Amino acid sequence: MHSIGVDIGSAATKCALWDGSGIICCLTPTGWTPKESAEAAVAAIKEKAGIAPDAPGITVTATGYGRNVFPADKRITEISCHAAGARYLVPEAGMVLDIGGQDSKVISLHPDGRVADFIMNDKCAAGTGRFLQNMAVHLGCTLSDFCHIPEGTEMQPINSMCTVFAESEVVGLLAKGVAKESICAGLLDSVAQKAATMISRAGGSGDICFTGGCAQNDMLRALIEEKTGRRVVSHALSQYAGAIGAALIGAK
Repeated sequence: MHSIGVDIGSAATKCALWDGSGIICCLTPTGWTPKESAEAAVAAIKEKAGIAPDAPGITVTATGYGRNVFPADKRITEISCHAAGARYLVPEAGMVLDIGGQDSKVISLHPDGRVADFIMNDKCAAGTGRFLQNMAVHLGCTLSDFCHIPEGTEMQPINSMCTVFAESEVVGLLAKGVAKESICAGLLDSVAQKAATMISRAGGSGDICFTGGCAQNDMLRALIEEKTGRRVVSHALSQYAGAIGAALIGAK
């Protein structure tokens, strides 16, 4: 059987297909209509897997903030899906750190992979991909620039994690002639500190599986590892953890 998981996020819609032995993934931007974005993602994953658009016997499970607007066979919370997806990607993980576009979350896992506890930061953009995206606009760069900060760059501390105040601080630093690379490094350090605080509050032990779009940033991963003293593991498919978990749960 085939099981499709679709994670409808604020910035991107991730889709994963489980065929009983392996995973296929794809990603599409979340446009103005999350429902249409999810439909496009499901159509794209079927085409990628060589499955006819109207093929029968395929279960579609939705998760993410837009899951309730998509007519899926099942709807599962992000917490359960990210836990299942992270465990599939990093079997030894005892905790999941997800930094997405709109929120960030820390999930503690039982030894068998079940969710033990979780903490979410969904009331403020601080420490999320949206925070970095907003800062990139003021810096005149892109999110990808945060992944290519030259080694040895001097870090400029950022004192405020509030998006509004941080914007003013960044504008002031640019006016003083502070290098953009130094500001970017300082912003990543702020996000890492926010994540480390959440991890400390959640407790738990073991390796941390880093998921979400920000998980591809090696400098951010290293900073979190440094601040927590715990091994932080990012997988090539970390951004798809929620969709992978949805597909795996949907297959049961």
